[in-house]
This record gives sequence, structure tokens and C-alpha cells, in this order.
Amino acid sequence: MDNKLGLSSLTAIVIGSMIGAGVFSLPQNMASVASPAAVMIGWTITGVGMIFLALSFQKLAFHRPHVDSGVFGYAKEGFGDFVGFCSAWGYWLSAMLANVSYLVIVFSTLGMLFDTPDQVIFGQGNTLVSIIGASCLLWLVHALVLRGVQTAALINMVTTYAKLVPLIIFILCALLAFNWQTFTVDFTGLHLGEQADLLSQVKSTMLVTVWVFIGIEGAVVVSSRARNRKDIGRATILGLLTALAIYVFVTLLSMGVVKPAELATYQNPSMAKVLTEILGPWGQYIISIGLLISVCGAFLSWTVLASEAPYLCAKEKMFPQKYAELNQAGSPVKPLTLTNVWIQISLIFVMFAGSTYDTLLIIASEMILVPYFLVGAFVLKIAITEKNRGSLLLVGLGASIYGIWLLYASGLNYLLLSALLYLPGLYFYVQAKREQGIHPFRGRERLGASALGITAMLAVTMIWNGSLSLAF
Repeated sequence: MDNKLGLSSLTAIVIGSMIGAGVFSLPQNMASVASPAAVMIGWTITGVGMIFLALSFQKLAFHRPHVDSGVFGYAKEGFGDFVGFCSAWGYWLSAMLANVSYLVIVFSTLGMLFDTPDQVIFGQGNTLVSIIGASCLLWLVHALVLRGVQTAALINMVTTYAKLVPLIIFILCALLAFNWQTFTVDFTGLHLGEQADLLSQVKSTMLVTVWVFIGIEGAVVVSSRARNRKDIGRATILGLLTALAIYVFVTLLSMGVVKPAELATYQNPSMAKVLTEILGPWGQYIISIGLLISVCGAFLSWTVLASEAPYLCAKEKMFPQKYAELNQAGSPVKPLTLTNVWIQISLIFVMFAGSTYDTLLIIASEMILVPYFLVGAFVLKIAITEKNRGSLLLVGLGASIYGIWLLYASGLNYLLLSALLYLPGLYFYVQAKREQGIHPFRGRERLGASALGITAMLAVTMIWNGSLSLAF
């Protein structure tokens, strides 16, 4: 039996990983922080940046074909074990939190459909009933993935194509209902107040746009399972262009159906209410069903991607070796269990802390920024060291500049808080190195570990004295 993944499966993983819950909330998410003018600029920057990032993955698949451990494999190859591990840990945290957010939005959508003012059952996905339902879904998918990545990939391919149907319906309906006057009535964002200048608006769109593109590396993360390595780059480009077109149409067409000031007040998934304005009550049900299919498919994709991170790290000797073991179906049992146990713990925290989808969105987006930046930086390093002044240098430079822009746009607040989430990962790294009988930190790695520790301590100090807020 061939357990390798072809172009269609790899492309479906990329699209399925990117198009999850975020697209259904994009109209409100964007309108609440930016005007149509800023959104157009934001999508242009993001589109160009993500194309450079996708091309970086394609270039690395060609120039470093022996690296088959995905995003963090490139970080390790380019900058050493410690940086590679930090990239892997940040990626794993982002994937794990993305899965938590998917489970929350599933039951939040059920709340939108079935809750009444007198009886709140599902709420915003953080009630007891929602957490019990999310837990059942979590362990059902756990059992499914244990049957093999190929099985999960096949189901993901089916749900990926199914989720595109309501999105295409929305785009066609919004295109017919689009009104140029509605789109331009508040073109520069007067509804956002005098403090929201155009640059601030563009910066505010960045974490939202990164969130909906998380998953662009899906084919790269499972590259060791690809039937043909050329398909990795092809799947990444195809998935990116498909998702980019959908995101731009959904966001801009919505602003031509409903005025941005009103759109900013909509409850998520806001796409449902926009389509309701066009089609009536049926709009809400079409989008809600589409969201449930989309999120369940994305949850399946991200369960695979999240479990691959500790597994591939263990193969690269950056994680304890017990995480490199596979069952008879070829699934990494311990990494999958580690991931889903922490998802379960996070779900319980969501219930007691009252966290919502938007909170999880911001944290997950922040954790992926460093891994993405390191991919572009590695391409740039190869171009410089190998004196390649052609397209490799251009791609590396473009992806690196975009990575720096994202870190700047996200703000110092989130970077400091993310350091606290990186710090616990050092336990697994130290344990892995001790198994090999070597010192965990050597040379420049000591400086890196010290810098991480100091940054985390600074974050704790600022939280203690109130100068840094835990509110996202």
C-alpha cells in the first residue's frame, strides 16, 4: 500500500490548513480595525509577502532536498539546533492553539444557531456543554489520525473541496450585491476615529492576515511523506493563490455590501450576517454549515501538522527520542497524545478564563512569526554564502523583510508575552540533549538561551508592575 501523498493531497492539506475558521470572520475582523483603503494595502503587503514565503519553501525544497522536517528543519540547518528547536516549539504551540480555536468556534457557531436569550447552551464555545462536546470531537479525531496520516489526508481532501462550495456561493452573491457607493462611503476609516491613521490601520490588519495564512507550510511539514518532492513547492503555490483570491474577494466585497462602520459591529462569523443581508435567513445557515465543514477539515489538518512537529524534532534529535516512535499505521502516537492532552488542558482553561476565538487567534498568530521569519532568513543566508545573486537572493530578501515587518507590526507587547510561552519548551530540548550525553547549550546557543530567559523575566516583571497586560 502506497502511504505517500500526491499533489492533490498535498494541495488539499495546504488549502485545508489555511482556510479554516478565519475566513468566515474576516469581514468583521478587518472592518473593526481598518478602512477599505487600508485593507487593500494590507492585502497587497500580505499577498506579496506570502508569495515570497511560498517561494522560499519552494527554493528550499530544491536547494536543500535532504531537509524533510519542515519549517523547523530549515531553521536548524541554517542556524543550529537551538534555533531549530525554538522554531519547532513556536510552530507546535501555534498549531496546538489553532486547534483549540477551531474547537471553540465550532461550538460558538452552534450557539449562534441554537442558543436563545432565555437559554444559553453553547455560548461562545466556552460553556461546559461546549467544552464536553469539543473534548469528544478532539479524541474522535485523535483516534482517526492514529489510523494513519493517509486516511486523515483523504478525509481532509474531501472536506477541503466541500468547504469551497459555500465560499464560492458567498463570493458570487456578494459580487452581484456589491455597491460602489457603499464601498467608498468611508474609504479611509472615519468610523475608526482620529487616532487611526492609515499606517496604524495597515499594521492592525497584519495579525489577522497572518492568521488566515497559517498553514501555507502544510505541504512542507509533511514533506517526508510526499510522493514527489517537486509537488511540495507546487502544492504550496497552488494553495496560496487559491486562498489569497478567496480572502481578498470575501473582505472587499463585504465592504461593498455593508458599510464598514456597521460591518465592524457584526457578531462572528460575520460572513453569515452579510449573506443574510443578501439572501435572507438562508444566508446564515449556508455559511454556518460551511463553517462547520471548514473548521472540522482544518482541525483534522492541524491535528496532523501539530503532531508532526514533535515527531520530526525527535528524528532531528531536538526532542526526546520516545517521540520519534510510530505505530503500525505510521502515525506518531506520543507526539499526537502530547498535543491533544495540551489541547484538552487548554479547553478547560478556556472555560474557566472565558477566553474566546479572537483571543486564541492573536496568540496563535504571534507564535508563528519567528518560524516564518527564520525560513526567509535561511534562504537569504544561502544566497549570500553561495554567492547566488539571482532569484534566490530576491526571494530571501523579500521573505526576510516581510518577516521583520510582521514582528514590527505585531508590537513589542505580544513579543514579550510570546517569550513566556517559548521558555517551557527548553525542558524538552535539555532532556533530548542529555539523552545524547552532550551539553544542551554550546557557543552562541548559550547567548540565545540567556536572551530568551532574560526576555521572559522582563515580561514577568512588567506583568507584575502592570506595565504589560495579559489581555489580548
